[in-house]
Formats: sequence, C-alpha cells, structure tokens
Amino acid sequence: MLGLYAITDSQLLPGEKLFQAVESALLGGARILQYRDKSSDNKQRRLAAERLQVLCRQHDCIFIINDDVNLAAEVGANGVHLGLTDDSIAYARETLGEDAIIGATCHGSLENALQATSAGADYLAFGRFFSSHTKPNAPAAELNVLQQAKHHSGLPVVAIGGITFDNAHIAINQGADMIAVVHSLFAAADIEMAAAGFQKLFTKPDQ
Repeated sequence: MLGLYAITDSQLLPGEKLFQAVESALLGGARILQYRDKSSDNKQRRLAAERLQVLCRQHDCIFIINDDVNLAAEVGANGVHLGLTDDSIAYARETLGEDAIIGATCHGSLENALQATSAGADYLAFGRFFSSHTKPNAPAAELNVLQQAKHHSGLPVVAIGGITFDNAHIAINQGADMIAVVHSLFAAADIEMAAAGFQKLFTKPDQ
C-alpha cells in the first residue's frame, strides 16, 4: 500500500460524474480508491459501489468502502475504512475475512493508532494536517505522529486532510506511505494528470 489514495465525494461528484472522475483517477495511477457516500439511499450506494468495484478491478486498484462493512461484503470490496464511531474492527474482520484490508481513522492520536493496531487494523489514517475543503472542522494533527505510529505499529500510514501538490511532499517526508486526496484530485481540471502528479511523488529519482 503505497501512493495515491483517492477518496470520492458525493457532493463533488454527483451522478455519472462519479464514474468518469474515478476512471480518470485510475488511469492516472491511483493505487487505492475509497468510496465515501454518506447518503441514506442504500440502493443507489449499492449500485455505485458495484460499478466502482468493476472499474477498480480493471485497473488493478484496491477498492475500499467507507464506514459500511455490510456494503463492502455485498459488493466484494477489498476492504473497509472505519472511523472511531463506526463498526468495530473485530466485526469487520469477522464479516469480511482475514484477507480484507481494514483501515482505521486515528485523527492525531497515537493512542487511537495503537488501539486500532491491537484490534487488527491493516493501515492507519491520520489528519487533518492542513486546511481541508472536505472537512474544514476536523481536528488538527501533528505531522510527527506519522513517524511515531509507523515506529510503534509497524503498519502503513495514510496522511489525509488538505493534501495538495504544494504540501504533499511534507507528509511523505514525514513518513506517509499514502496520501489521501479528495478535493485537490477530483476538483482538478484534469483529474488524470492530477492523479499522475500525486503518484509520481512516490517515485524515487532512480526509478
């Protein structure tokens, strides 16, 4: 798990725009896609998740469902991302199986990270680190928590919250294995080019 972690936004990507934008991001090299939709229309969410799953398989991309363990199971997603108040990691593991990828939101807390690690999470997400369009009121996190969490947990870590081309390298240099991007990716004039630009940040000069 390394590189651009794309997260969808139902407000930013309504209707068919969602699938067009996601395909562009995948063509640009996004390695992980998280489907995030807080609407109550379960049928619409199921249909969208099924279509996104197909796209991710076509582009060899990991497909993660936000917050909804049962939906992840129904569509055969690679895994689920859980917030602090969502279903437990234990329930997700029991429902999705040992091979599922389970991510955990930790905000800026090393304690949350260690608890998620003990519960069986596969990666840890931290943020916000910068001003965020998607979650402007999310609690701020200190960048040094990335290195601390990697050291104590041994798990991959994701930086999220206000990630742009101008600041992504800061999070990566602090130890982020993945950068989770919403607005700077899906609001870009050229989504494929934006995805390629973010993904290139993980390529070493001699590669």
